[in-house]
Amino acid sequence: MRPRTIGLWVYLVVGIAFGVVITKAEVISWFRIQEMFRFQGWHMFGIFATALPTAILSVQVMKRRARTVHGEPIHLAPKQMGSGLRYVIGGVVFGLGWALVGACPGPLFALLGSGVPVMAPVLASALAGTWVYGLLRPSLPH
Repeated sequence: MRPRTIGLWVYLVVGIAFGVVITKAEVISWFRIQEMFRFQGWHMFGIFATALPTAILSVQVMKRRARTVHGEPIHLAPKQMGSGLRYVIGGVVFGLGWALVGACPGPLFALLGSGVPVMAPVLASALAGTWVYGLLRPSLPH
């Protein structure tokens, strides 16, 4: 097998494992998400409290050691903060979508894979939105 093919299989296996973990941890549960937004339970906040340091550590490891499937080092450009208004607007839009749908974009594949077919149009919309953003990105203020 070529190195690129092996790398893609690794991504697939890690993705499936991630889906199993977030399903078992009830991260994809609509009831847990509604409970969080209503401040009736702290399950999701606890998950976020562990996800943040994990993400920070993962990014630092990626900067130092991670490679693409072609073997090139991964370069992460430094973040330019700006005024912050775009983060507020983006956060509000993201939060509204999350509250209305009952799922953030991350677990959409896990929801679909665990037998929640109503998430198919949501996943299709998320992918379409990502594609449109990719098209419009050069003309957007960053």
